[in-house]
Amino acid sequence: MDLLALADFNLVARHGGFGRAARAAGRPKATLSRRVAELESRLDLRLFERGARVLKLTQEGRALYERTGTLLTELDETAAAIASGGDRPQGRLRISAPLLFSQTAMGKLAAGFALRYPEVRLEVTTEDRTVDMVEEGYDLVIRVNPDPDESLVGRIFLRDRLVVVASPDLRRPTDDLAVPAVVRGAGEQTTSWDVTMPAGRSRIAVDPVLRLSSLIMVRDAVRAGVGAGRLPVSLVSHDLAAGTLVHWGDVDGPDIALWTLYPSRRLLSARVSAFLDFLKEAFPMGTPEELAAHIGN
Repeated sequence: MDLLALADFNLVARHGGFGRAARAAGRPKATLSRRVAELESRLDLRLFERGARVLKLTQEGRALYERTGTLLTELDETAAAIASGGDRPQGRLRISAPLLFSQTAMGKLAAGFALRYPEVRLEVTTEDRTVDMVEEGYDLVIRVNPDPDESLVGRIFLRDRLVVVASPDLRRPTDDLAVPAVVRGAGEQTTSWDVTMPAGRSRIAVDPVLRLSSLIMVRDAVRAGVGAGRLPVSLVSHDLAAGTLVHWGDVDGPDIALWTLYPSRRLLSARVSAFLDFLKEAFPMGTPEELAAHIGN
């Protein structure tokens, strides 16, 4: 396959039209149109649906674009790295990270990475939704307990766990009376929490009196004495050590696992590898205590 023709096809697909691609690249529109037509003829496939005003990728064209766009970028970056005398990280690095991790840890991580690798242009987007890495142009995604995805590979770099905490002024009931609770999200009908203490398992009856969309808001409301709350231990570790919150038990269930994910068909670029190594350096054991220390510094 003609790599130059493939690069021209990707250029047109990325810009959504021959005219825009020609202006962006400073090349004749007729040349791009001819090169794409030659590629279609060679593949015996229609890659674009050509309307009077709209140029759209066909199903085959989109598949080709998704599978080759990143590879061509990797080839360009490899050539640039060799020409500059090494494989040092450079270029744009786009990361999608979950809200709580971004609010508590990602700012310092991003700043440290930018200082160490000034030739990398790091962009971090905060969101909890599922993203299409290829379609949305992400190099790396950080997610909490993600669903299995055969198109992605990754690794766990941090673990956390949920604990029930409360203000020292809020007394834990010794009977079946419900305790005021601050919960995350709306609509969930929470009536009790199962916890484990050194003395064994127990159930805490709860009455949600305040619902908030952010765990940081939940922590602040629990600190104020509104009610008990379920929170990651990394987020309240310093409060527990200072005595501003007290521990009512570990929440039963699986640990919280933070994963780094990237497309399995893609060779890891130097910048992605550098960021993965940077995370490993920041959290060598991947424990909640390391995350708490990072948040508290």
